Amino acid sequence: MKARIWPGEPYPMGATWDGKGVNFALFSENAEKVELCLFDERGERELERIALPEFTDEVWHGYLPDARPGQLYGYRVHGPYDPRNGHRFNPHKLLLDPYAKALHGTLRWSDAHYGYRVGHPDADLSFDTRDNAAGMPKCRIVDTAFTWGEDRRPRRPWHETIIYELHVRGFTKLHPDVPEPLRGTFAGLAAPAVIQHLSDLGVTAVELLPIQAFIDDRYLVEKQLRNYWGYNSIAFFAPEPRYFSNGRLGEFKTLVQLLHDAGIEVLLDVVYNHTAEGNHMGPTLCFRGIDNASYYKLRPEDRRYYADFTGCGNVFDLYHPRVLQLVMDSLRYWVEEMHVDGFRFDLATALARRENGLFDSHAGFLDAVRQDPVLSRVKLISESWDLGEGGYQVGGFPAGWAEWNDQYRDTVRRFWKGDEGLIGTVASRITGSSDIFDRKGRRPWASINFVTAHDGFTLTDLVSYDRKHNMANHEGNRDGSDNNYSWNGGVEGPTDDPKIRRLRARQKRNFLATLILSQGVPMIVAGDEFGRTQNGNNNAYCQDNEIGWVDWENIEAEDRRLLAFVQRLIRLRLDHIVFHRNRFFHGEVLPGTNVKDIVWLRPDGQEKEGEDWEMPYARCLSFLLSGEAGQYHLTTQGEPEPDDSFLVIFNAYHDDIDYTLPPVNLGRRWELLMDSATEDGFGGGEVLGAAEVYPVKPRSFVLFIRCDEKKTDAENR
Repeated sequence: MKARIWPGEPYPMGATWDGKGVNFALFSENAEKVELCLFDERGERELERIALPEFTDEVWHGYLPDARPGQLYGYRVHGPYDPRNGHRFNPHKLLLDPYAKALHGTLRWSDAHYGYRVGHPDADLSFDTRDNAAGMPKCRIVDTAFTWGEDRRPRRPWHETIIYELHVRGFTKLHPDVPEPLRGTFAGLAAPAVIQHLSDLGVTAVELLPIQAFIDDRYLVEKQLRNYWGYNSIAFFAPEPRYFSNGRLGEFKTLVQLLHDAGIEVLLDVVYNHTAEGNHMGPTLCFRGIDNASYYKLRPEDRRYYADFTGCGNVFDLYHPRVLQLVMDSLRYWVEEMHVDGFRFDLATALARRENGLFDSHAGFLDAVRQDPVLSRVKLISESWDLGEGGYQVGGFPAGWAEWNDQYRDTVRRFWKGDEGLIGTVASRITGSSDIFDRKGRRPWASINFVTAHDGFTLTDLVSYDRKHNMANHEGNRDGSDNNYSWNGGVEGPTDDPKIRRLRARQKRNFLATLILSQGVPMIVAGDEFGRTQNGNNNAYCQDNEIGWVDWENIEAEDRRLLAFVQRLIRLRLDHIVFHRNRFFHGEVLPGTNVKDIVWLRPDGQEKEGEDWEMPYARCLSFLLSGEAGQYHLTTQGEPEPDDSFLVIFNAYHDDIDYTLPPVNLGRRWELLMDSATEDGFGGGEVLGAAEVYPVKPRSFVLFIRCDEKKTDAENR
């Protein structure tokens, strides 16, 4: 029996179940006809094609009173096939709904997915008439109802935030305490043992690598690899099907709810800068076939070709109001319906380019987010670069945004590697990069500090390899960055040499201590806290296997010591406001006192002067953080928040340096809290007086707390 079709409404976009039927609405400015295709429950047989009866304000729409949640569907869109003018309509290709809330099945590659005839001498100017529906995923109508109960967003202040970047599948695929059927899924990430690890570690937010539905590139599939990281989006509302254990949206919502119960926020790494359809020779899966000229930035001199600031073949055109609406609707959906707490935007510069292609801090997308009553209240993080002209914009995003600070990464890596002439730059990076971010009322939390990220070496590999080892990617080791600022300590890769192993363990403690105790927001990569390795692969984007997965079984004794070290560092940071100030340091005497908020010191215990910063060979840095500066930190009730004072010493030199401890008030002394040169990185509580000398070992980090003469740190706190 033929399905009944009513006119329906042009809003909301997508397929919306209202309890009685389903409204379908699809934007296409240049289409001539839109057909809704209904499929059987397995997505294998097309049951009916229904022309959407109405076209209002460039939206095709209709209402099916007999449709129900679970129904599978897709679209066929008719219009001109004229690539030279930007049009690539081909009704022989089944297309995904840009607003689909769930997908069924996976993409099975064949030449039928291309709008043109593959191998034809006219290339993409030719026209293909094969039907691709058999190999296409199908959209699924969903009922979004879910019992959230008393779910409360943690709403952790930015300056108290510690981010943990993880991959949903890779984090749990080998976890022994996760039931095997749940490993690699949202349900696996919600397992008690996993959340307990995050809680014990002390992180306050997880940042999930892309979970919006994506596809595996054809060239990867042909090499028996996968798009593991997921930076190849095709549906911005639908969670990736491979991360479900049961296929129901509630699985992801339950994960969010349980993380919130543990006080942990959920941030999503999102990819709105490009889509999986690639360049003019790519497949026709969704946007290209719905309205290519509207969804993508095309070259004005020849609209057959795409602008490409991303290196992925195309750029999503957020200058178009309907494309901007799609992205904004998607973001609000994840916040309001899925309860996520924020986003990290991949290649965010591409989202903020004007019609002329130039970056603008008041581009439509940035202004829209800034004024949005929902999105302006969640955490927003930009990767402030792309591959186009003027693409590097770190520090250029507007107030309210935090930004990945790659300058922090490179400076800290070079410093601990032993490069000279960096102490001034290091001083700026570990105090929040005020030279980059201190403007327009921005705070130190604008800097997202990281030493490692998903893209690049793990921390263990950073101290174990001088060169990348990406042969498993089958690209001749040409992929991945060659500028790693890494150092293997004397031997490339794993070694049994105890001296090198001790050095590497110390370097890992140095990196983590620097990261966690720097001003700004630290981001730790999953597994770095216990020595995870990718065997030197610094571009594991296609390694959905033991290279990319976190190994929970082979954690050695030194790795457990590292984990305990990181846990203590995080507790120390969260317990002491001097390590996560909400204001930049200025090195000035505080009004009404005789102390400065920060004092930079020489090894002889005296304050650094101008010429001390100019020594090109200097590879050590020390500073005193004044707890009295806390009187200028106010609690939410407006009360001053004074703190203890700390002495921090970084020695990246290859020899011992004797440090004279600075003066303290009568009855106070210096207690040693941490020394990365020890086996576990802890200090053992040694107490020294002012003017006493402490020998700082080569390539090590040392931390002292000012304490009462007869009290230990534990008693002081």
